[in-house]
Amino acid sequence: MPQPFHLAIPVTNLDDANAFYGELLGCKKGRSDTQWIDWNFFGHQLVTHCVEQMPSSPSHNGVDNHAVPVPHFGVVLSMDDWQTLATKLEAANVNFVIAPYVRFKGQTGEQATMFFEDPFGNALEFKAFANIEQLFAV
Repeated sequence: MPQPFHLAIPVTNLDDANAFYGELLGCKKGRSDTQWIDWNFFGHQLVTHCVEQMPSSPSHNGVDNHAVPVPHFGVVLSMDDWQTLATKLEAANVNFVIAPYVRFKGQTGEQATMFFEDPFGNALEFKAFANIEQLFAV
């Protein structure tokens, strides 16, 4: 099993970070201080660090006729967990950068994907593969 990654991202308000990462995404809160919160982000360590001002907005790269925000981060879920999260986000009226859809339907690397931003403009992608063994297929 791979080791968890560690990622630190900027936010401008820890209460809003708690509402998004803790309540909406369901991440368990770990250690925290007045300027940061550790999250169990689907088995990985995500730290939201409070900053006065967010860095510049992401750029975009064309993929499948969509404008994919760069940089972005996220995780690969099982197809069932991906669908459950997509349904939850849709019910919460999350504004998708790229709404949930399936890429490469019936082909090698078939995957479901969706992009959205946290309240601070950090871009996230969640995806799931029809066959996880094709994660790195060419």
